[in-house]
Amino acid sequence: MPSILSIQSWVAYGHVGNASAIFPLQRLGAEVWGVHTVQFSNHTGYGAWRGQVFGAELIRDCVQGIEERGVLPRCDAVLSGYMGSAEIGAAILDAARRVKAANPQALWCCDPVIGDVGRGIFVRPGIPEFLRDEALPAADIATPNQFELEWLTGGEVTTLEDAKAAVAALQARGPRCVLVTSLRLTDTPEGEIGMLAGEGGRFWRLSTPMLPLSVNGAGDAIAALFLFHRLRSGSAADALAAAASSVFGLLRRTAEAGSREILTVAAQEEFVAPSRLFAPETC
Repeated sequence: MPSILSIQSWVAYGHVGNASAIFPLQRLGAEVWGVHTVQFSNHTGYGAWRGQVFGAELIRDCVQGIEERGVLPRCDAVLSGYMGSAEIGAAILDAARRVKAANPQALWCCDPVIGDVGRGIFVRPGIPEFLRDEALPAADIATPNQFELEWLTGGEVTTLEDAKAAVAALQARGPRCVLVTSLRLTDTPEGEIGMLAGEGGRFWRLSTPMLPLSVNGAGDAIAALFLFHRLRSGSAADALAAAASSVFGLLRRTAEAGSREILTVAAQEEFVAPSRLFAPETC
């Protein structure tokens, strides 16, 4: 099973960032080395929170300490999400380079957290540009949502052809494998939400029912699950199917419970054996 260095935010209450990514990976058998970019009481979706954004030197120090244990050659992947600041982003980029120097086969999965449809950009100034100009060119896998895909490639995405062209444009800048985690296109069936994966000039899509809930952290979970299954299978299509099926099950359980937080622990069997399977189609 893989060893993954996950550098993301952390919350004491709830499940976003590393608090959404680490447990599903561990439940599937991965060894996860978690380094936290922030320590908040809860996610910012509540409108109020306490805690701190950590300095870039703390990130560098933690990664150096891991390196000094001599274990980077067996690190299979780096997973990154919410960065907190562009300086932290530079520390994550340095961490990915250190891992790749020790293990050239290692992958960097960069979730380019910038914003979302309806909310716009919600990260600090400098982060979107850092992701576009420095992080993604060095990444192997990217997992943007529709808003982030549009911002990163500079064009509107409304049709499948738009989406495929935008994914190809992003791949031309660096990441050879791209997963668009939420996609509403002109041909998306009513009441459903789509996903699109592209790698090696091929594309796969699927859609799942939209559920009556508004939660945070699902994108962090799907990026982690997609990375895990891509590492295990070597197939973007298989990783898309497995990640989408698990996250749908997680969100369905959360909706049924009426929970404000995703039920990462209570619904853990969905990571191992999803209750409903979704198959991607080539497009």
